[in-house]
Amino acid sequence: MRQAGRAIVDYALPPRCPACGTIVGADRQFCLDCWSSLDFLGGPACARCSIPLPSAVPGGDLECGACLADPPPFEGAPAAVAYGPAARTVALRLKYGRRVGHARLMAGLMLAPLRALAGEGEALLVPVPLHRWRLWSRGFNQAALVADALTRLSGVPHDHDLLLRVKATPPMRGKGKRERARIVAGAFALAPGAKERARGRHLILIDDVHASGATLRAAARILRRSGAARVSALCWARVVPDAATGNLFDFAALDSDMQSERMTG
Repeated sequence: MRQAGRAIVDYALPPRCPACGTIVGADRQFCLDCWSSLDFLGGPACARCSIPLPSAVPGGDLECGACLADPPPFEGAPAAVAYGPAARTVALRLKYGRRVGHARLMAGLMLAPLRALAGEGEALLVPVPLHRWRLWSRGFNQAALVADALTRLSGVPHDHDLLLRVKATPPMRGKGKRERARIVAGAFALAPGAKERARGRHLILIDDVHASGATLRAAARILRRSGAARVSALCWARVVPDAATGNLFDFAALDSDMQSERMTG
């Protein structure tokens, strides 16, 4: 009866590719074209921020020039995929289209980098929080949904209340790197009792998109005050500079704080 019921549902509402909407064989499954377009990250990367470094030796401790010049307050920030059309659509449909099931899809592809990042230590997932006004207007925190799904898949616990967003910030779309850093300065704070829960643990910030890194830097800087042994980050998609043009900062118009776009399809 369950199989018959499922067949009826699939006939009436067939599963569709989360990126392009093409009918596919199962829920949370990409079509062949969209799957082929995803650029999975996992090769040689900066030991500090995890930006891909194709010419680096795998397993080395090489850091990129940006981290050498301005070290981020986190140790490792891998992502499942490079930011591109399919990855962008999935993130936007979760955030603005209320496709909350996409959080499970994203978490499934983030599981391998999470396991590599967490290792055997006492890891704790900390979703990047929303300010209460934005949470009330949106109805959910997409980073928290992804963290929940990662906990179910990996067994690594999460703490939604360790970090607070105490300052409402305007959309950062179109802002440069320095302006973004100024906007998020002072936006985060530790919750009461956070130091007791975080002391000696490996805190892993969870977010959807890593672009300029302003949000992750600001959040990680506060988490380092908690007495944690280590602070890292993990995201669904990472904006990777265009190696062909050498343009490192055009991607600053895209961030995990994207708000002006709406995606309802």
